[in-house]
Amino acid sequence: MSRLLAALAVLLFLAAPAAAAPSTDPAKMPAGTWQLDKTHGSLIARVQHMGLTAYTMRFNSFDASYDFNPDAPDATKVTATIDLNSLDVGDPKISAKFAREFLDADDHPTATFVSTGLTRDGDRGTLTGDLTFRGQTHPVTLQVVYRGYATSVLGSRTGFSATGQFRRSNFGSSNLSSFVADDIELVIEVEFTRK
Repeated sequence: MSRLLAALAVLLFLAAPAAAAPSTDPAKMPAGTWQLDKTHGSLIARVQHMGLTAYTMRFNSFDASYDFNPDAPDATKVTATIDLNSLDVGDPKISAKFAREFLDADDHPTATFVSTGLTRDGDRGTLTGDLTFRGQTHPVTLQVVYRGYATSVLGSRTGFSATGQFRRSNFGSSNLSSFVADDIELVIEVEFTRK
């Protein structure tokens, strides 16, 4: 009997309709507040190390949301908060050391981003905003790709990719050397669900 039930479950799963391809038309995305799905999001930072590699770090804890109105998509407001002590370079001791020495995480454990403007061109856009990091606030620009809006067994969700860059020295980082470059590159992949 249990084998029969398992076989029926597999058949029902295989017979379920496939999710429709995401729509990149903003008018099809419902209005409201969209919250980051933390299980489908990644925030990566890369910095040149000795000119040899783009040393890659991940932040394991961050949150984001945006308010959206399909009648005024350019007025979308994005906010994000990053736990700087969640820095992960693959070794817990080194991660904690880098968070403390390079990110000033002991005195300023979080970084925040609040958008100030959005310019769209099809499914791509430029998102400007204020980044607060190490106790200082400066403008940062992200290049964003709207991956689309879709509904499935996982519910309604949207997806975005973004890249950006800023200089540590602009935020008061003085431990600059030939080993670790000043420029920090951000690589972001995120999915949101509607609250």
